[in-house]
Amino acid sequence: MRRQCELLGVCRSGVYAEPQGESEENLALMRELDELYMKWPFYGSRRMTQELKARGYAVNRKRVQRLMRMMGIEAIYPRPRTSLRNLENRVYPYLLRDVAITHVNHVWSTDITYIPLRRGYAYLVAIMDWFSRYVLSWRLSNTMDVSFCIEALQEALETSHPEIFNSDQGSQFTSLSFTGLLEASGIAISMDGRGRALDNVWIERLWRSVKYEDIYIHGYEQLRDVGQGLTRYFDFYNRERRHQSLSYKTPMEVYMAAG
Repeated sequence: MRRQCELLGVCRSGVYAEPQGESEENLALMRELDELYMKWPFYGSRRMTQELKARGYAVNRKRVQRLMRMMGIEAIYPRPRTSLRNLENRVYPYLLRDVAITHVNHVWSTDITYIPLRRGYAYLVAIMDWFSRYVLSWRLSNTMDVSFCIEALQEALETSHPEIFNSDQGSQFTSLSFTGLLEASGIAISMDGRGRALDNVWIERLWRSVKYEDIYIHGYEQLRDVGQGLTRYFDFYNRERRHQSLSYKTPMEVYMAAG
C-alpha cells in the first residue's frame, strides 16, 4: 500500500476514508464555486452567492461562506492584516518583491487547491520550481492536515534544495513541522500576504492548467481515480507540455539542463 501511494502521489492517510458529510447538492455547489474561482478569483462570498443564484441555485451567503471556508478559498485583493497570528507559528516576511528569478532552484513555491470529485472532494498540494515551472512533487489528501504537505516537501527535498521557499500563510505552511524542515535545510522562507495569492502567481497558473486540462474534463469519481489521473497529467505537464514563457521548452528540459 505504501509503494502504491508513493507511485500515485497520494497521502496514505487519505486512502482509507472517503470525504463525508456533504450532500450531493453541496458537492455540486462546491464544483460550481471552484470553477467560478478559477475564472474570477477576486469574487467574494457576496458575488459568488449572486452568481450561483443567477445559475438557478437557491443559496444564501452564509451557506456560500461555509463552503468557501471548507474549500480553502477567499477573494484575492489587497487589504489590511486584521487577523491575529498564532503565536506558536511564526509568519515569515515576503522576500520576492522586485526579485528577478534567474536560475533553477532559486525559488520554489507551494500551494493547496480544492479538487472536486463526483463522489466527494480532495485537496491537492504541489511544489514547483519557479524558473522552470517544473513540478517537483505533489500529494492528494481528503483532509487539510499538514501531513500530506510534509510528504510532498520531503520528496521535493530529495531532488534538490532551493535558495528561497515561498508559500501563503496557511496553517499547514506556518506549522513548526513544515518550517522546521526548511530551516534545517538552510532554506530562506518567504510568505505571501493574506489574500494575495497573486504573489504566488506561477502555482496559481498551474492550478488553472490542472483543472481545465484534466480535472474538469475527466470528472473523476473517487480519490484513487484522481490520483491515477494526476499521475498521468503531471508526467505530461513536466515532460511534454511546452510553455511559451520557456521558449516552447518543457519544464523538465529547463530544469534538467541546469542540473
